Amino acid sequence: MTVKLKAVVIDNQNEKFTRDIKEIDSGHLKDGNVLIKIDYSSLNYKDAMILKDGGRIVRKFPFVPGIDFSGKVVESEDDRFKKDENIICTGFRVGEAYYGGFSQYAKVDSNFLIKNPKNIDSKKSMMLGTAGFTALQCSFAIKAREELLLGEKVKDVLVTGATGGVGSIAVMILSKMGYDVHAVTGKKDKNDYLKDLGAKNIIDRKDFEGESKLLEKGTWDGVVDTVGGPSLTKILAQVKPNGIVASCGNAGGIKINTTVMPFIIRGVKLWGIDSSGASIKRREFLWNEAEKLIDFNKLKSLTKELSFTELLNIYPKLLEGKFFGRAIVNPNK
Repeated sequence: MTVKLKAVVIDNQNEKFTRDIKEIDSGHLKDGNVLIKIDYSSLNYKDAMILKDGGRIVRKFPFVPGIDFSGKVVESEDDRFKKDENIICTGFRVGEAYYGGFSQYAKVDSNFLIKNPKNIDSKKSMMLGTAGFTALQCSFAIKAREELLLGEKVKDVLVTGATGGVGSIAVMILSKMGYDVHAVTGKKDKNDYLKDLGAKNIIDRKDFEGESKLLEKGTWDGVVDTVGGPSLTKILAQVKPNGIVASCGNAGGIKINTTVMPFIIRGVKLWGIDSSGASIKRREFLWNEAEKLIDFNKLKSLTKELSFTELLNIYPKLLEGKFFGRAIVNPNK
């Protein structure tokens, strides 16, 4: 089957980076064994970096970005996926090394796909998207303190970058799990927004600037850190014995200047979250848990639906920290 399709295409010829909406032939989609008609994708921080200049991530041009998508199977060479079944694709370097979701169609390896859970349709799945899936991973890492490690019950959880895609959904999930969520943000006008998501307390991100002692007062049973960088050094010194820090972002920088003291004196666990390479078994578990932990009515009110044209206008705001909530991309809008 060959079709014409509309897609966002980035290119970098003679050191001139471009991003355009183009019509291409589905014959250009050669990466996998399942052809999908895309219903929705979503805008993530990594997508915004790639749309800006490739983000030092994309190596081949021209290229179709978009690190996640949902839609219906059109053709499949794998018996596990039948025509018209609804699927979800996040990670596995789709939108980085393989043509991604900012398109009306995609062709990917069947090993990258999972089927939609019963009560989560294509739109809901991308209201969560990679950000929501990452937030689920982080939240269950925190929960592991009392379940896998048989530690004391989790009570106080810190979430950095709380108005971002991962952070805001993590606030919602952790609150639903019954924890007291302390949301860190530099946006003072978003206090009501965060409390509506379930945050018990709002903390100014400036509180985590400056030099840290080797160990500070143990305050947090768990931390979801979406920022990275220097603030993580101070946060690690404030985690209680046997606490868990789920690290999933680097908007604040890729380097931390810490010591072994939180790890060998308090047994703190720094748990790296790789949402791109998570196993299919773990993906299926987490997506099936989403219905119990996400208020999709609330999430819908925080979600903006974008056309490709709107996507290209809005992505810079995400990089500048001027966009909050969720943005889904409708390729047929």
